[in-house]
Amino acid sequence: MRLFAISDLHLSGLADKPMNVFGANWEGHFEKIKADWQHKVTDEDIVLVGGDTSWGMKLEEGLYDVRSLKELKGKKVFVRGNHDFWWNGISHVRGGAPDPSFFFLQNDCVKIGKYVIAGSRGWSCPGSADFQEHDEKIYKREAERFRLAFQEVKKVIEEGDELVVLQHFPPMNVKREDTLFTQLFEENGVKKVVFGHLHGNGYYPLKTEKNGIEYFLTSCDKTNFSLTEIR
Repeated sequence: MRLFAISDLHLSGLADKPMNVFGANWEGHFEKIKADWQHKVTDEDIVLVGGDTSWGMKLEEGLYDVRSLKELKGKKVFVRGNHDFWWNGISHVRGGAPDPSFFFLQNDCVKIGKYVIAGSRGWSCPGSADFQEHDEKIYKREAERFRLAFQEVKKVIEEGDELVVLQHFPPMNVKREDTLFTQLFEENGVKKVVFGHLHGNGYYPLKTEKNGIEYFLTSCDKTNFSLTEIR
């Protein structure tokens, strides 16, 4: 069982928002992703999808895009991104899952094989270029949501399991300064963290390490529309 990740698919099956308006590299991006996915992944593997899955505004629009992943191999684990407006109520989202191989996390976790995956959205961190005064409250609230997720982790994790975090926003700024998120990850024995959100030409490493934890940026345009093997 291997672990892969990708983020920010920005699908628009029922929403009129083609991604090629953001650059020629986005032309046919979903076909590129699917081809790479099917080449790398087996049905025994796990694929983490780090938010901004769909441009849909309504639940049925988002689930339409989620269902477009049904024929792809592996077990799929999702968290909500800042553009996932269709994600309205976790019970409704989970109720619309195409089949049992789809898992949706919101301030909680799922155990698949030896992996325990804790997930929440996260938020912009102090020291990031887009962090403003009004973000402080949301940042602290999102950290509390991760505390809830780790409470759930303690109920299911066993010796030999590996704890992985899936979130949408980067958990620290480009200088790798401590945040409430990184402190929680270190306190709870997280081994790897997957995130997305970042696009364009701004610098942020695709892989970095901080205090024994590996961090992976998996926004699809940053990874040339290919999945990143995490483990």
